[in-house]
Amino acid sequence: SSGINAEWPLRPGFEAIMECLIGITGKDFVILASDNMAAHSIIAIKHDSRKQFELSNKMVMAVCGDQGDMTNYAEYIQKNMKLYEMIHGYKLTPNAAANFSRKELATALRSNPYHVNLLLGGVDDEGVPSLYFMDYLASMVKEKYAAHGYGSFFILSTMDRYYREGLSREEAIELLKKCIHEVQSRFIVSLPAFTVQIIDKDGIHKLGDIPRSGTVHKDVPAEAIHPELIAKA
Repeated sequence: SSGINAEWPLRPGFEAIMECLIGITGKDFVILASDNMAAHSIIAIKHDSRKQFELSNKMVMAVCGDQGDMTNYAEYIQKNMKLYEMIHGYKLTPNAAANFSRKELATALRSNPYHVNLLLGGVDDEGVPSLYFMDYLASMVKEKYAAHGYGSFFILSTMDRYYREGLSREEAIELLKKCIHEVQSRFIVSLPAFTVQIIDKDGIHKLGDIPRSGTVHKDVPAEAIHPELIAKA
């Protein structure tokens, strides 16, 4: 016997690839967007799922995958980064946080793997934005824009066409809305709303949700909608 497990590597389930994360790097900021759906098998359990976790006052991690692993892993990284700050007296940079997050994924991969994919976006003390793409096999790459899930087929082609270096905040939001419109109009799975946050040198700014076709989903509170983010029908 070769000793190789035929079921290895374990792959994230149906829910993980049906979810969607989007990241865009601008001139001096990063935008992260995540869909709000929590699913199990073919059932949409809720439409207000939290998939973005603040790692510091200028850094956010967006995760998708197994619901338990998402929360467990993201909060583990979040609390350990806070502990590091308390012990050493300074915060990790986005690059250091990304490498720490990747190391924890790689370590767990050989014992009890986390079934999570993630985007990590942040701005350092000099105001330089960074966006890191990681998957459940602990591969990592720094990107100008990135996406996770089946929706990435539509998102990345849109980004390839419209993205350019040094996007302003308004241009990046319009590009994000284009990407979400493509996912909501082309993807067979319904993703009614996306939560959006912008990270810059001044901190993390919550921009509310982008709903489908100018309507507010029944599970998205009206006060959560930012007027500039409402997609046009």
